[in-house]
Amino acid sequence: MIELRDVSKTVVSGTEPLTILHPLTLTVPRGQFTAIVGPSGSGKSTLLGLIAGLDAPSSGSVLIDGVDITRLDEDALAKLRGEKIGFVFQFFHLIPSLTAYENVAVPIEIAGAADARARAEALLGEVGLTGRAHHYPSQLSGGEQQRVALARALANDPSLVLADEPTGNLDSTNGRHIMDLLRRIHDTRRTTVVLVTHDAELARLADARLVLRDGRVVERS
Repeated sequence: MIELRDVSKTVVSGTEPLTILHPLTLTVPRGQFTAIVGPSGSGKSTLLGLIAGLDAPSSGSVLIDGVDITRLDEDALAKLRGEKIGFVFQFFHLIPSLTAYENVAVPIEIAGAADARARAEALLGEVGLTGRAHHYPSQLSGGEQQRVALARALANDPSLVLADEPTGNLDSTNGRHIMDLLRRIHDTRRTTVVLVTHDAELARLADARLVLRDGRVVERS
């Protein structure tokens, strides 16, 4: 599902080059739950951004489902992301003026699906929020907001879900709930999941684990 070939990322800091991610080769098979773990500044979110095509590598190639996304223009990248990738972020990124239901339904409607209402309601049910569908983000707890964000990530039935510190703003109970939902989605849908986390305990719940430190892989399991 994901293949990185000698991918690296270097930026200019002041007048000096700063390597955020040293050359990395990685394969994530279809249907695998992979955790990328490491301390702040280790390069894990940069790596996730490269997999998502939200950033371009300084060297190397990134392939998603056999497509080299480093060769795609912005329109082709946006189309691929819309069809294949769902995102879950640390800070939820819900639209505050829309209800939970509307936050989930909008991407389904944009994709042109005829059954947006039924799909949005089913997805909210899948994350246990049927009774909160018509609440606005400000009326929801942090854990509930992240569950809405997770339902939205599944709006177009992606084959790949990328989660960047999805438990980072939650207490341990809600964090574990989100992790359990990700595992259930992986198990029932056979979705490929890549989770970025600094929490080694959560990372151990994944099928495979990649540990980064200072932009280098220090452990694979």
